[in-house]
Amino acid sequence: MTKDKYLAICQQLGQEPSEDKCPPDYEDFPEVVQLAIEVFNKLGDRVYPDIGYMGKDFTSLALHMEVCGITEKDLFLETLVRLDSFMIKQSQEEMKKARDKIKKK
Repeated sequence: MTKDKYLAICQQLGQEPSEDKCPPDYEDFPEVVQLAIEVFNKLGDRVYPDIGYMGKDFTSLALHMEVCGITEKDLFLETLVRLDSFMIKQSQEEMKKARDKIKKK
């Protein structure tokens, strides 16, 4: 759900929006997190047949960090690791669903 959709639902229901329940927009994140998301999307994927997505290829990460002028390396790297972990987990779940679907046939 997007922030705009959440706010529209609250308006339709006549409720006050709650900061705790409102999903953040891209602009709500600190600049270093926004840069991490952009760099994450530029990095190549490591995908193997029968295994699926194995994570990002971080070989060019130092170059991206230098070009972007990253100074808050801890938050930047933590963001990358969390994004990568999320994507790996999502891929594993999709692969499991596909295998289960094949087994049922």
